Amino acid sequence: MTDSPGTLARRERLDLCETFEAVGPDAPTLCMPWTSRDLAAHLVVREGRPDVASGIWIPFLKDRTEREQARIAAQPWPDLVEAVRSGPPIWHPAQLPVVDNAVNLAEMVIHHEDVLRGDGTPGPRREVSPELDAAVWSLLTRMARLLFRRVPSAVELHAPRRPATRVGSGDETVVVTGDPLELLLTAYGRRNVADVEVSGTPEAVAAFEASRFGL
Repeated sequence: MTDSPGTLARRERLDLCETFEAVGPDAPTLCMPWTSRDLAAHLVVREGRPDVASGIWIPFLKDRTEREQARIAAQPWPDLVEAVRSGPPIWHPAQLPVVDNAVNLAEMVIHHEDVLRGDGTPGPRREVSPELDAAVWSLLTRMARLLFRRVPSAVELHAPRRPATRVGSGDETVVVTGDPLELLLTAYGRRNVADVEVSGTPEAVAAFEASRFGL
């Protein structure tokens, strides 16, 4: 990929790399115990080494993936950030803009926030453009059923200037209100740093808070 901003996923990638450069290689992330260096290496393995990246999801391949990630993480920090910035190899389907947004936008947005909110303090750390706000809401509405599938009640998502989205079923309904990015962070298991309001019966709210979110 070139340095042109291109797709929203590409723009988020460039912004993430600027954040990497600002915080340095040893900054904490929400992907504990990973530092920013570890997270950058994860992104490089995910895109550039599909032969070992399967260990991210398949437990018995995890050791092989971790060894490759450690090898990549050991390179000089500027080179590692540049590897993330460069994006997937020329043969990768994500070189196509439509594929890039489909497979990389959520990844880049979530991991950018993992670095920005690495200190664990809740709440926004940046101003989100209207375009990214709309794209995040679109992502969320498409994936909410999957991401909230372990919640025992129905989940109703409310964001400013957006129609409510309801997923799941059950006798109870939990209403989660916040900006699209905060809702997406909640859906991907970053509830502790997301600025959202959760309402419903005490029992339903407690069950929601105890649920495991994400893929």
